[in-house]
Amino acid sequence: MTSIGLPDNIGQLTFAVPKGRILDEALPVMARAGVEPDADFHNPKSRALAFACTRPDMRMIRVRAFDVATFVAHGAAQVGIVGSDVIEEFDYADLYAPVDLGIGLCRLSVARMANDAHAAGSVSHLRVATKYPNLTRRHFEAAGVQAECVKLNGAMELAPSLGLARQIVDLVSTGTTLRENGLVESAVILEISARLIVNRTALKTDPRVAALVDAFRREAEVRCNSAVAAA
Repeated sequence: MTSIGLPDNIGQLTFAVPKGRILDEALPVMARAGVEPDADFHNPKSRALAFACTRPDMRMIRVRAFDVATFVAHGAAQVGIVGSDVIEEFDYADLYAPVDLGIGLCRLSVARMANDAHAAGSVSHLRVATKYPNLTRRHFEAAGVQAECVKLNGAMELAPSLGLARQIVDLVSTGTTLRENGLVESAVILEISARLIVNRTALKTDPRVAALVDAFRREAEVRCNSAVAAA
């Protein structure tokens, strides 16, 4: 089968997956739940964004993680996989996250320069570089600090050393990138895992969406039980 274009095919479900760190972990989980893209999805030379699936009633789109939530919330896709950081940042009313997949584990953290002697002091205003302005503002507001968010989509760790922002809020896994750039983690805002997300209207009106939720829930439960048994 070959890649397909974005124009809607009546009756097809659209499953949105994120580019980047979660996808490699998500694909085996999806396969066990009965969702598999065609071979062109795995072609590194392909520039397509939409792909056929082994199920003829489904297609898959591969977009940026933040866009997965937007496509599903607005009904352009009915189902997707994305990190809980994205879900919390947007807080879309039409988005439902019924299954924690237990993959893509990391955390959203505040970090500062290791030599910032005044970072722990009381401040009323702070400039913070992040691509999570909503979560960042809420975190600092709870501490009585007004956060001026500078929106960056990458190279976050450079912001403090170049004077763009005093602190950053970004995803952290091992912390190695922070340390290599002279930063230390000072607070954890959110523990993150990948979630199955669905459009609320689609869940109510299309039984295939409910069936997918059940399939992914069973897969997650089997994997969890296997991990417990092996421990």
